[in-house]
Amino acid sequence: MNKKLLRLYHRSPAWMRSLAATVRGVQLRSWRYGAQTERLIEEALERERWDAARWREWQDERLARVLHRAATAVPYYRAQWSERRRRGDRSSWEQLENWPVLEKESLREMPRAFVADDCDVRSMFHDHTSGTTGKSLDLWLTRETVRSWYALSEARWRMWYGVSRRDRWAIFGGQLVAPVAARRPPFWVWNAGLKQLYMSSYHLAPRFVPHYVAALKRYRVKYLLGYTSSLYTLAREILQLGGSDLQMAVVVTNAEPLFKHQRETISEAFGCPVRETYGMAEAVAAASECQAGCLHLWPDAGYVELLTDGLPAPRGSSGELICTGLINADMPLVRYRVGDRATLPLEESMCMCGRTLPVIASVDGRVQDTLYTADGRSIDCIDTVYDSELHLREAQIIQESLSQVRVRYVPAPQWTHASGESLIAGMKERMGEVEVILEEVREVPRTTNGKFRPVICNLSPEERMRVEGIAR
Repeated sequence: MNKKLLRLYHRSPAWMRSLAATVRGVQLRSWRYGAQTERLIEEALERERWDAARWREWQDERLARVLHRAATAVPYYRAQWSERRRRGDRSSWEQLENWPVLEKESLREMPRAFVADDCDVRSMFHDHTSGTTGKSLDLWLTRETVRSWYALSEARWRMWYGVSRRDRWAIFGGQLVAPVAARRPPFWVWNAGLKQLYMSSYHLAPRFVPHYVAALKRYRVKYLLGYTSSLYTLAREILQLGGSDLQMAVVVTNAEPLFKHQRETISEAFGCPVRETYGMAEAVAAASECQAGCLHLWPDAGYVELLTDGLPAPRGSSGELICTGLINADMPLVRYRVGDRATLPLEESMCMCGRTLPVIASVDGRVQDTLYTADGRSIDCIDTVYDSELHLREAQIIQESLSQVRVRYVPAPQWTHASGESLIAGMKERMGEVEVILEEVREVPRTTNGKFRPVICNLSPEERMRVEGIAR
């Protein structure tokens, strides 16, 4: 929505905002679902039981089709391969390892160069995402691609959990569905087209939480989906108020990692399981958590490489996600650096749920959200700031340099000077002799699209290279 329309929308009465959301919801429903949806869902569920050999055959066929189309019909890749041929490079484009890693900046600078020659963007679905940094990405998908993606989502983000698109649900995302300056409800809109209560992530102050609870009851919401941090904030405040009689079928988190303390709080507040999911607007990879607690990758969404320094990451260690999309062959992204890290389990084994989809131990967050020590270690300090004895509502760790770390924190009523000393000691225990600056804030700032970043690394590229060189 452009700025003029957004201002008009925010000046409109609440009923008109819900009407606008419903009109948009009907449009989105026609793009996402059609006559073939049920068949696509059944096929996705059937593939979950395939053996490894059948999955390899399926992926190899899809990958070959995507690579050929990219090299011959997509301007960006065609020019890239023509230049390589001009320089005498005769490597085959049929082998994925011969393709360079694609950076987000290339996609940002010339997005239409990634659309195949035989496609007209005017008849395609235009999606865009600001991402964590706030820089826009423009993406185009055909109706067939959109429906294929949402069939996978219906199968593995809903049906696994006993709910469907026909149920009433609430979402916490980055859309400004209510004016930020609003101090009276509603802080949500009802999108009848998708049976969706879109709730603002920007108004989750303690005094507004009873209004959120009342709305969830009034609209008879069956399950919740959204940003982990928003769902956690709502759950925490509900428990602070003494709880409620809300009973959800499931709470599904996305867009941000799910930590143990968040899972426990959300589950207690809503009396249901909490399931973690992973995905992105570029639709090159996705994962969802089964009832056995394993996070399964979707091999039919993308071919995923997990790399450290350009080589396959060892099991049990974190690596960068490099993904080749298998769904959107009309705007193919080949060996695309997603910007996230993940970890494989130490041992490969069959999940107790019976599905053969590959398992990842965790999605660890974004590459730029890694902390480094002067002796070359990369570490995770999240458990430090969320120790229950510290009495924090939320916190964010910012590495300013190899010798200085800043912790923005929102204290709970039980916070004391000793809590601060304990937090500093815990950071130094993990990072060595660094200066730890504590900065009390009323709320940890979110990104431009409302996401919460628990860790930010502001090291310069030169400092990162020096530290990584020490580690090697």
